[in-house]
Amino acid sequence: MEPSQLIQNLMNGLAIGSVYAIFALGYTLVFSILGIINFAQGAVFTLGAYFTYALVSGQFENNGLLKGINLFPAGSPFAGNPWAFGLATLIGAALAGLIAVLIERLAFRPMRARGAEPLLALVSSLGVALVIVNLIQLLVGAESYSFPANAYGEFRPALTFNVGDKVVVIRSVQLVIFAVSMVMLGLLGYVIGRTKVGKALRAVAENPGTASLLGISVDRYVLITFFLSGFLGGLAGTLVSLAFGIGGPYFGQAFGLKGLAVIVLGGLGNIPGAVLGGLLIGLAEAFVPADYSAYKDAVAFALLFAVLLLRPQGLLGKAQIQKV
Repeated sequence: MEPSQLIQNLMNGLAIGSVYAIFALGYTLVFSILGIINFAQGAVFTLGAYFTYALVSGQFENNGLLKGINLFPAGSPFAGNPWAFGLATLIGAALAGLIAVLIERLAFRPMRARGAEPLLALVSSLGVALVIVNLIQLLVGAESYSFPANAYGEFRPALTFNVGDKVVVIRSVQLVIFAVSMVMLGLLGYVIGRTKVGKALRAVAENPGTASLLGISVDRYVLITFFLSGFLGGLAGTLVSLAFGIGGPYFGQAFGLKGLAVIVLGGLGNIPGAVLGGLLIGLAEAFVPADYSAYKDAVAFALLFAVLLLRPQGLLGKAQIQKV
C-alpha cells in the first residue's frame, strides 16, 4: 500500500473508530454498574442526532406529525458558526441523556425492584428501543436528513497535502469528529479516575451493597450512569450524522450492534478495552479494499470472532474465576 493511501485509511479509521469508542463506552458504563446490556442505546444514539438536527435546522419538512412546524421562525440561533453548533450538539446529547434516565426509570428500575433476571431487563430495554424508534418515525417520518452545509460555519470541506507525488485528501468533518471524540474520551477518563463521582461509580460497580453501607446512594449513581451513557450515545449519533447524514429512525441499530462488538472485543465492563476495541474496529473497516466495501460491516464481527477464539474474555478483559 502506498504511503498516501495508508495515511488516508488511518485517518478514516481513527475518525470512525473514535466514535465507536465513545458510543461503546455508554454500553460499558451500564454493564459495569448493572451487569446488563442496554439495547435501547442504539435508539438513544438516533435521538441524539435528531435532537441536534432539530436545533440546527429548526424543522422537519418531509413527513410525520412534525412536518411543517418551524421551531425558530426567525432562523435557528444554533447554526452558522462552530460555537453555536457545538452548543446545539451538547444540548442534543444532554437531551439524549435525559431520555436514557427515563428509560432507566421505566425499563430497568422496576426489574431491579423485583429482583428480576438480567435477561428480562434486557428484553425490556429492547421493547423500549422499538417504541422509541416507532415514535421517531411517527413524528418525523422515515426519510433521511442531512445537516445544512453551513451548519457549523464556513469551513474548508477538505484539507489536502502531498505525500510524494500523491495527494491525500482528509475531510474537515473527519478531523472535527476525531478531535471531539478524543476530548470526550479524555474528559470521561478524568471524571471516572479523578473525581468523587467517578470514585463512587467505581465503588458501586465493584459492590453495590458495600457502597450502600458506606453511604453512597446506589440509585442516584445508577441514574448518573444512565445519563452519562445516554449523553455519550447522543453525542456519537450527532458525530456520525455529520459525516453520513441521519439515515432514518433505524440508523442507530447498525451502530448499536457495532457497539456491542466493540465492548465484547475490548472486554465487557472494561473502559480502556472499549476505547481500544472501537479504534481497532474502525481501523479494520478503513482498510477494507474499495472493491469489497459492501462487506465492511462484516469486518467488525469477523475480527470479534477471531479474537474471541484466542481470548474469550476480550483484549483487556479478565478471565472469570469460578469458585467450586
